[in-house]
Amino acid sequence: MESARPKLRFDLAVIASWITPGAHVLDLGCGRGDLLAWLKEHKNIHGTGIEQDQEKAAACIEQGLTVLQGDLKDEVQDYPDGYFDVVILSQTLQQVYQPDELLKSLARIGKQVIVSFPNFSHYSIRLQLLFKGQAPKSRQLPYSWYDTPNIRIITLEDFRRFSKEVGYTIVKECAINTHDQDRSGRIVSLFSNLRATYGVFLIEKT
Repeated sequence: MESARPKLRFDLAVIASWITPGAHVLDLGCGRGDLLAWLKEHKNIHGTGIEQDQEKAAACIEQGLTVLQGDLKDEVQDYPDGYFDVVILSQTLQQVYQPDELLKSLARIGKQVIVSFPNFSHYSIRLQLLFKGQAPKSRQLPYSWYDTPNIRIITLEDFRRFSKEVGYTIVKECAINTHDQDRSGRIVSLFSNLRATYGVFLIEKT
């Protein structure tokens, strides 16, 4: 008997809830395809992924998913204007060298963009900086300063301002606090920039 698909990470479940059934979706930095596979099974989407890691891309293809292996900044140039209903950038923005240029490209090929990222202003991060005076680490940001793939530090408030500066309107946003290796969590409404471990934003070009 085929084993049940693992439960989606909480942030991916939030993203999935925002996707319309039958939508054309592009998932950038799709990892092993957990979100794409769930959306394909439960919402009958037309999905494509781009993943730089060759092993992860191969794992997606083995599941029957349409995934390209390559640099997302280059691969997105090949799509025509307005090709996708939604482009997803899940926990990837903090690893991009020119996020403003990438979002301009995504505005061309996608009607809406969903972005999620670890919130660097969570109170645990602030306390580590205050009391230890060292580059902080957390479950969401587990790397040391010298081996991290994250070249940006982003807070919820940073992204709100950034969206306006690059010409996007925030349609919807959700601050979440996760636990159990991010498999479970809850929505944070009060003091979200201080208490949320992740931010999830739905944006579209103004």
